[in-house]
Amino acid sequence: MLPDIKWLDNPEVFRVNQLPAHSDHICYANKDEAVVGINSLRQCLNGTWKFSFSPNPGLRPNEFYKEGFDSSGFGSISVPGHIELAGYDQIQYVNIIYPWEGHELMRPPHTVCPENTGEGLFSESEYNPVGSYLTDFVLEKGLRNKSVSLVLEGVEQAVYIWLNGHFVGYAEDSFTPSEFDLTPYLKKTNKLAVQVFKRCTANYLEDQDFFRFFGIFRDVYLVAKPTNHLTDMWLRPSLFGDNKSGKLDVDLNFENVVLDGFFRFTISDSFGVNVHTGMVEIPKKEEENTAKININNLEFTNIIPWSNTNPILYQFELEICNDQGEVTEYMTYPFGFRRIEIVNKVILLNGKRHIINGVNRHEWNAKRGRAITEKDMKMDMEIIKGNYINSVRTSHYPNHIKWYYLCDQAGIYLMAETNMESHGTWQILGANMPVFNVPGNIPQWREVVVDRARTNFMTFRNHTSILFWSLGNESHAEENIRVMNEFFKENDSSRLVHYEGNFWNSEFEDSISDVKSRMYATPQEISAYLENNPQKPYVLCEYMHSMGNSLGGIKTYMELLDKYEMYQGGYIWDLIDQALIVHDPVSGKEVMRYGGDFDDRPSDYEFSGNGIVFADRTEKPAMQEVKYFYGKYREV
Repeated sequence: MLPDIKWLDNPEVFRVNQLPAHSDHICYANKDEAVVGINSLRQCLNGTWKFSFSPNPGLRPNEFYKEGFDSSGFGSISVPGHIELAGYDQIQYVNIIYPWEGHELMRPPHTVCPENTGEGLFSESEYNPVGSYLTDFVLEKGLRNKSVSLVLEGVEQAVYIWLNGHFVGYAEDSFTPSEFDLTPYLKKTNKLAVQVFKRCTANYLEDQDFFRFFGIFRDVYLVAKPTNHLTDMWLRPSLFGDNKSGKLDVDLNFENVVLDGFFRFTISDSFGVNVHTGMVEIPKKEEENTAKININNLEFTNIIPWSNTNPILYQFELEICNDQGEVTEYMTYPFGFRRIEIVNKVILLNGKRHIINGVNRHEWNAKRGRAITEKDMKMDMEIIKGNYINSVRTSHYPNHIKWYYLCDQAGIYLMAETNMESHGTWQILGANMPVFNVPGNIPQWREVVVDRARTNFMTFRNHTSILFWSLGNESHAEENIRVMNEFFKENDSSRLVHYEGNFWNSEFEDSISDVKSRMYATPQEISAYLENNPQKPYVLCEYMHSMGNSLGGIKTYMELLDKYEMYQGGYIWDLIDQALIVHDPVSGKEVMRYGGDFDDRPSDYEFSGNGIVFADRTEKPAMQEVKYFYGKYREV
C-alpha cells in the first residue's frame, strides 16, 4: 500500500498497517536484565534527529524518505519534544474553539451537508504545518535475527512512517502507542523517516483545553520479538465479598510460536513469597504462529485488598522457554485485588463507600510542555500524596504509561479517560448547539471513536489503579458515544464507566455512564438531584475551578459527603497551571507565560492557569484548602 495525503481528510482512515493495541507489559531477555533495568530486547531511538519544517503539505519534502535523499538542508530537533518549543511554528493555547476559527471556515466531514466530505480540508490547506524527521540506526545485538517493531508512544496529530524507502504505516490518536512491524525492511544500517502533520480529522476529536502542539512528544523505540513472544496479557483478579479471598484468571497471547515451547509462571505476594507456580506448554498449530492460553481460577486467601491507604501488589512473572529449555523472554507485572461496584446506588470500593478526593491532571512541564519526564511524574505523585488527594482523572487523554504504574504503587485511584473531546463542534458561545457535532450519530465517525476506546482499554486494562473507564470529555452524547459505552461494558465487568456529556442530551441518560456525572454543578443543584428519586450515584468530574483566588467554597461541597451517601465526591480542575517558562528580554529573567502571551490568536489567554500548583509545581495558597478538607475526609 502506498501512502495517501488524503487520509488527513478522511475520518474513516486513522490507522494503516498499525499493529493491534495490546497490554503495556515489558519483555526482557531474562530475569537478570529485568532486575538491573537493562533490556537487550529494546533499542531507544530518542535523541537528536534531522528535521525540516514546512508550513503546509504542498511545501513538504515529498521524497525525503528515499534512500540517497540529500538531507544536508535539514536542521535538527530533539525527540521527544514539541515542534513549537523547538522554535518552529506558532505556540497557541485555546480551550473550546478550534485553533483555526476566525482564520478558516472548516467544518467536520459528513456533518453540515451531503457535499461536506472533507475533500482537501487538511491535505490542501495553506496552513497545516508538517514536520519531517530523519534518523539512522544500526540494530543492536539483542534485536538481530528477530522480528522487530517500531513503537511511538505519542505523536500529535497524524504520522506517516517509512523505513529504508519503504512505506511502513500511518497513525492518528496522539496519546496511545502506535506500533508497526519493521521486519521486512530492516538492513544493517537503517534510515527511519517520519512525517507528522499538525492537522487532520483527528483534531476534531482532540479539542482538549490545552496548548496546541504537534510532533513526536513521547518515547520512540524498537522492540524485538523472540520465539514464543508474549504479545498480549490480561490479568483478571477478583476479590470476593469477604475481602479476604479471591481468584486470578490470566489470558495470554503468543506469537512467533515454535514447537515444544513452554513457560513457567510464578505469582508472589508483597513479601516476595510464592503463592502459585506452574509450567505450561505453548501449543503450536500447523500453519499458525500464534497461541492463546488461559490460566483460570487460581485461588488466593489471606488477601489484603489494594487501596489508597494500603496499595498491596502481587507480582505475576513469566519465564518463556524454547524447545531446548533456554529462556527467550521474561516478564513481570504488578497487580492487586480490589472490587469496585455499585450497590443500592452507591459506589463501593472493597465493600465500603467510595469517596473521591480527586483532581484532574494534565501532563505538563513548564519548559517541555507535554513531553514530560519520569521526574515530573514523581513530583506530581509527591504533591498528590502529600495533600490527601486519592484520585486522578487523566484529563482528557491516556497518560504516559509510567504514570499508571506509579498509581498502582501509590494507591491512587484512576479515572482512565479515552482520548476524545470535540467541545468546539457543539458548544458555541456557551450554548448547546450540536449543529455539526462529532462523533454524534454519524456512521463515518463511529469506528474511529470506538477504536480509541478499544486502544485505551487494551493498553491499560491490567492496572489495578483504574477504577473507571471514561469515554472522553465534552463530546456531547449520541449513538456513537453509546456504542463506546457498550464496548467497555461488554469487555470489562470489573470497572465502572463514566461520562458527563449525556447531561447535554438526556435521551442517553440511561444508556451511557454508570454514574451521574456533572461539572461545576452548584451544591444546590447536587442536592436537588439527590433528593429527587436519583437513579445513579453522583460524581463531579470537574469542580472548584482553581483560577485566581479560588477554592474558598470547597467546604460546602465536602459537607455534601456527610448529607448524601450517593454523593461520591469529585475532581478539582485542575492540578497544574499550563504555562511556559521563557526568557524575558526586558527583565532578563525567566518568567512564566500563559495563553495569549505568544501573540496567539485565537487564544483563551490566562484560562490555561487554573491549577492548584503553578507550572513550576510550586503550591498555590489554594492547596491549603485542598489539604485540610481532603485530609478531613481521607480514608482511615
